[in-house]
Amino acid sequence: MARTPTSQAPLRIAGVSKRETRTQFAALCYRVSKTPKGKKGKEAAPAVEILLVSSRDTGRWIIPKGWPMDGMTPAAAAAQEAWEEAGVRGRAHGQCVGLYAYDKWLDEELSLPCIVAVFPVEVKKLDKDFPESDERKRKWFSPKKAAQKVDEPELKVILESFDPARLY
Repeated sequence: MARTPTSQAPLRIAGVSKRETRTQFAALCYRVSKTPKGKKGKEAAPAVEILLVSSRDTGRWIIPKGWPMDGMTPAAAAAQEAWEEAGVRGRAHGQCVGLYAYDKWLDEELSLPCIVAVFPVEVKKLDKDFPESDERKRKWFSPKKAAQKVDEPELKVILESFDPARLY
């Protein structure tokens, strides 16, 4: 059965209390290798790789994410974060592939509960110069290895089970 794409409208951001649960949008940046030749000349399955970036504060591996942006769709906001945090240029898919939760620490005593909606971004190019290039590292991983590198349990499941063939 063919999937019908979900349409997204640009968001209009109203004031929200700093203590309420907030929503963020994240980019699952991926690439698919060209189909390599396997043993005896048979084609092997294409390999999917996921790009992770280091967080600015602790250096742990994460996917690019950020706050909703006024006038942008959730997928477009995720793609913007992918460029700012990882120098990614590519195609954002409007299909959310999962949600995960985490606590964003604002200082040593105050955290903000966040729900993150994850949107795939097919990487076409990586810029060397991007806004946070001096603050982050970036590295490609297999979906299984990427899942092992992140802390959030729901994000682990999203990464390990990601299959771009299921996108519309």
